Amino acid sequence: MGEGVLRVVELFPPTARFCPTMATSAFSRLPGFRDFAPEDFALRSHIFDAWRQTSRRYGFLEYDGPPLELLDLYVEKSGEEIVGQLYNFVDKGDRPVALRPEMTPSLARILGDRSRGMAKPIRWFSIPQLFRYERQQRGRLREHFQLNVDIVGEASVHADAEVVAVGIDALRALGLTSADFYARVSDRRLLSVVLGACGVDETRLPAAFAVVDKLERQPRDKSHERLMAEAGLDADAANGALDLFEAKGLAAVTQRFGHRDDVGPALEPLHEYVKALEAMGLGDYVEVDLGIVRGLAYYTGIVFELFDRKGELRAICGGGRYDRLLELVGGEPLPAVGFGMGDVVLGELLRDRGLVPEYKRDLDYYIVVVSEEQRPQALSIAHRLREGGARVAYSLGEQSVGKQMKAAQKEGAREVLVIGPDEVARGCVRSRDMTTGEERDIAVDAL
Repeated sequence: MGEGVLRVVELFPPTARFCPTMATSAFSRLPGFRDFAPEDFALRSHIFDAWRQTSRRYGFLEYDGPPLELLDLYVEKSGEEIVGQLYNFVDKGDRPVALRPEMTPSLARILGDRSRGMAKPIRWFSIPQLFRYERQQRGRLREHFQLNVDIVGEASVHADAEVVAVGIDALRALGLTSADFYARVSDRRLLSVVLGACGVDETRLPAAFAVVDKLERQPRDKSHERLMAEAGLDADAANGALDLFEAKGLAAVTQRFGHRDDVGPALEPLHEYVKALEAMGLGDYVEVDLGIVRGLAYYTGIVFELFDRKGELRAICGGGRYDRLLELVGGEPLPAVGFGMGDVVLGELLRDRGLVPEYKRDLDYYIVVVSEEQRPQALSIAHRLREGGARVAYSLGEQSVGKQMKAAQKEGAREVLVIGPDEVARGCVRSRDMTTGEERDIAVDAL
């Protein structure tokens, strides 16, 4: 065995055992990625806790999947153009793979294997880390964590309302109110018939959707020009369509087209959706806005996005109904509705509103020994307290009592337990409350 070890060591010549360049190199973080030091991790945990608690209150179960999937899973869902946005490569088994850019395809794949034997509806949520090779900007990085909430196997509009209610309440759990954010809601089915009523031919609906999707990001005259050139409308019809989209709510649509056999029925799901949210007490958070399209073509019904009221940030959350996706990736044809909410833009909003909790180091106990002779007793007491669920620390090296007390204060200890020869002889510890300064003896057995 000794000779074997010697031979392994000799594979590395002396010049390879120490490289000054490697020893002094400073490796920078990849662009668009984050480190999470304890104070940053605390905010992440704060957000995750609100997400989990809210989702569980609604009866959702947590799941997860691998961060690496077959590339075809995303191409099948979103088309070849998505490849340019992915971290993808060919693995050692010659398989084209990608780091997951979103969770819904993984959900569809997982349920494709098992949904037939499951009770419906399926209520699942997940908090995956996702990766996209995109241009960085405020609220968007190349990696982020995301709350995904989905109901699968239920076609009722109440499933749509339930999902957006989870998103709203997840933000309310973080201290945000209707003065801070709101949900802008639309229905792609209604949008299709309204555009048809305005004169858009069915074959040009995708082009019209693309124009509507960019109404807020381009001047009205540019949208007007595109509706004529790409959607086939004349000047008056294009103006009429733009007037409808600028008038929020359903009143303008109802007044102009509500008598039509195709538009009237298409209005009903949104009316029922809004009524359900009002019954939950969430009406102040909802605004019907037909300009919300959601660019992904797999959405089939009601869609929504959550925005900050000041309009300073990207969408906090987006989702909607996607009734054909599971079938597309090989599962059974099941109705589904869900959303994704990213942590990056949400963190920006919490900072802007002063809702990031103050980071504090804290411990239940810090144990101080008068001399190293008391360390065995300190170790015994610390372990017993930890087994009881307490957070406990002590100096790992020999230090004066003064330095140990300063360390306790720095660590945010609620209580200090001092152990000296007198305390050992009496079978107790000397407790000091670090807030009030009150001191008392506590029997070791009482700990």
